[in-house]
Amino acid sequence: MRDNGTDAMQYDLKHKGRLAQLWIYLQKFLRMFVYQNDWKVLPMGAAIAALVTYVIGANLFVTQEGTAMGCFAIVCVCIWNGFFNSIQVVCRERNIVKREHRAGLHMSSYIAAQMIYQFMLCTAQTVITLLICKASKVSIPVQGVVTPWGIVDMGITLLLITFAADVMSLMVSCIVRSTTTAMTVMPFLLIFQLVFSGSFFNLSGFANRITVFTISRWGIGSLTAIGRYNELPMVTLWNTIYKFKNMEVLGGKPILDILRMVEDGGHKEEFLLWAGQVNANSMYASTVENVLHNWGMLVLFICIFAVAAVLALEFVDKDKR
Repeated sequence: MRDNGTDAMQYDLKHKGRLAQLWIYLQKFLRMFVYQNDWKVLPMGAAIAALVTYVIGANLFVTQEGTAMGCFAIVCVCIWNGFFNSIQVVCRERNIVKREHRAGLHMSSYIAAQMIYQFMLCTAQTVITLLICKASKVSIPVQGVVTPWGIVDMGITLLLITFAADVMSLMVSCIVRSTTTAMTVMPFLLIFQLVFSGSFFNLSGFANRITVFTISRWGIGSLTAIGRYNELPMVTLWNTIYKFKNMEVLGGKPILDILRMVEDGGHKEEFLLWAGQVNANSMYASTVENVLHNWGMLVLFICIFAVAAVLALEFVDKDKR
């Protein structure tokens, strides 16, 4: 005997348009947020963001080294949040989606509802991350590059990174057929994003060209540009020279003498800024064009992953398992 609720749902789907179906499923996902504990992704993301900002927050947007490492870490947080938000959301109800597709469900409506719901989650996570950065006294740039406010530019970037990772994992969840497979694939996707970010590891040749296909590369490029990486001091050169201050040459310590002369003359900050200029990277240029280009690439990824997710689910009826 068929379940009356299932019959009613199938009848509704057959007689509902795409927009109506979108609203039905968006309401369903919001109920799941409350009653199936999907809200737990918010405190989990907050805990990870707090841990990262506690470790790297002091030097973020203060020195080039601190900015490079801090931006890499924050991008890791955003990608992790995005992956964890949606990696299981479709495959865990694959049989239900298959049955409702046969009853008239438009996959474009289903994915659109998922994306709206996931966008709401990503927005909440972005706001939480920014609040944690403020509480940790991270030196968020006051002046923005695209907008007049640095925190707004940073917020848009964090949201795009998180949402791009979220839609990517949503696509994976549409392709795989079980939650076990989804959770097995997720670490490999995360490692790929981190290794080929083009920032933390020195890549060359073909490996460097792969970076254009990663969310992390464009996310880091945007954050460093907003943080004015090329205008910050570089301390590595000074610290490296300082390690050799006691080296003796012909009975003297010329390196120590030079360091003292620079410090006594009040030229240390000038030296650090000069070192930063020498170490400038065109990928991190603080221009409107550069930041918008990075944002545009993240939006492009979102669109590609969304289309791929819809196409993957269109073949759900062929799934014999």
